[in-house]
Amino acid sequence: MTRSIMREHIFKILFRAMFHDANELDEQIRFYFDEFPSMDEKEMEYISTKAKNILKMVEELDTKINSVSDGWPTSRLGKAELSIMRLAVYEMLFDDDIPVNVAINEAIELAKKYGAENAPSFINGVLAKLTK
Repeated sequence: MTRSIMREHIFKILFRAMFHDANELDEQIRFYFDEFPSMDEKEMEYISTKAKNILKMVEELDTKINSVSDGWPTSRLGKAELSIMRLAVYEMLFDDDIPVNVAINEAIELAKKYGAENAPSFINGVLAKLTK
């Protein structure tokens, strides 16, 4: 499985987590993986660990996003766009294996697929401000 596909699974778990109590996270991740019975155990571990790490840092990630998203605090963002940005900001700031430009490009691709019409340009703008 490519990193892009694993990233998309992480995004879907982050998105899903927004609709459930934090105490249900492990159960929700198990339910998610039940939809993919042929997924490799190592891939599932990578995806779930990264999703959990991101969810542990939501407040810090949201603070970073809010510091550069003029007029659009995280409370006003769509859930898909917010999940994409949390993933990208985490990768940009805390995942040394992912180059910043890759994190931004992958976020834009996820936004094209799952976000609103203006999401790719908005996300690109916010993430670009974080690189400065």
